[in-house]
Amino acid sequence: MNKKILNILKFLAFFGLSLLIFWYVFKNQEIDSLKAEISKTNFAWIWLSLFLGILSHISRAMRWNILIEPLGYKPKLLNTFSAVMVMYLANYALPRLGEVSRVGVMKKYEKIPFSELFGTVVMERAVDMLLLLICLLIVMVTQTTVLLQFIENNPNSLSKIMMLIDNKWTIIAIGLLFLAMVFAFVKLQHKIAHIKLYIKIKEFVLKFWSGLKTISQLKRKWEFIFHSIFIYFIYFLMLYIAFFAFDFTSHLTPLTGLTVFVMAGLGMVVPVQGGIGAWHWLVTRTLFIFGVAIEPSGNAFALVVHTSSSLMLITIGFLALIFLPIYNKEKNVMV
Repeated sequence: MNKKILNILKFLAFFGLSLLIFWYVFKNQEIDSLKAEISKTNFAWIWLSLFLGILSHISRAMRWNILIEPLGYKPKLLNTFSAVMVMYLANYALPRLGEVSRVGVMKKYEKIPFSELFGTVVMERAVDMLLLLICLLIVMVTQTTVLLQFIENNPNSLSKIMMLIDNKWTIIAIGLLFLAMVFAFVKLQHKIAHIKLYIKIKEFVLKFWSGLKTISQLKRKWEFIFHSIFIYFIYFLMLYIAFFAFDFTSHLTPLTGLTVFVMAGLGMVVPVQGGIGAWHWLVTRTLFIFGVAIEPSGNAFALVVHTSSSLMLITIGFLALIFLPIYNKEKNVMV
């Protein structure tokens, strides 16, 4: 099948799923009451939240540069920041496409090998996942009752996942498939060692592993740790500050904000464009536990906060695409 057609089909499939979840969240919502609730929003807090978001993206670019330096490269911060923003933009086209896109940007404008860069991206995502899990653990310890209430209020939300996990044949099949792949590789390794495709894959894996190992070679480990914590603190602060934009959430505590933040983060893990639908569903259902009515209050909060953040990311992402060739052309002329 033509690659372009396949990408279009992937986009339609993921976008269709996000629209389906979005429709499910808002299907019973009266438009007029939603508009009336949104009209009461104090958008000064939303603008402050978005400004903090930009700071987190700059910090993410700085952290990535710290990971790249052990590879022997010192990319320009503007290029790295632009690549990060292109990543967010690409994620609205296809889930996870952003990771490949930002590596492609850096390969093009900083001449860094794709495979080595991709290793640093995997390391970044591993650290991000670890921090999200730490936040989840904090919420589980401090907000156990809230999480149990969430599950009780949404008994069908995890049923299919739990059925899959509980199915021993699924686990056995995955395990056998993995063992078969390992066995086949070991047996065929010497026979295919001279094949060009195998050589290229091996080179890619070795460079990929080199990228992963950069964490142990970091000269600025504490800066890396600082940026990692700072990024997630700002993410949390973005959502918590948005509470003050609405009368019905302005009284909620920082711990409540952390709980909503963690659930929203889980919504971004769902493979849909920009968390559309999944983010809204998890946020509105979590706020409901803390006394915020889903209709129209919770829906208004989710729609305003997610839409404003999405528009910011999409706008800066497009500007980055325009800026990159101009900035790097001028740089090459100067050289």
